[in-house]
Amino acid sequence: MRTLLKASCLLTLVGLSAGVMAADPAIGKKMAATQCRTCHGLDGIAQIPIAPHLAGESRIYLETQLKAFRSGKREHEMMSVIAKDLSDEDISNVSAWFESIQITATMPE
Repeated sequence: MRTLLKASCLLTLVGLSAGVMAADPAIGKKMAATQCRTCHGLDGIAQIPIAPHLAGESRIYLETQLKAFRSGKREHEMMSVIAKDLSDEDISNVSAWFESIQITATMPE
């Protein structure tokens, strides 16, 4: 009985971990180069005044927003079109790329 319980717990943990995707920032960077660069910049620093900076932003926040654009819960003329064809894996990868960018600030002397 104890062995059966351990096996059951192990299968549950394996099943839960399968739902958590390992994101690849390198793949996300390639996606950003083609889909995000024009407005948000490859380095996550916005290229146009109406686009937000994405560099260093939380992966969870970015994933949530992209999924909201994809589902229609959040709407934007450009982002709704871009996000509609993104898979969960695409969203995780591009979010991981922008999160991985290190931002530093310096004070003027």
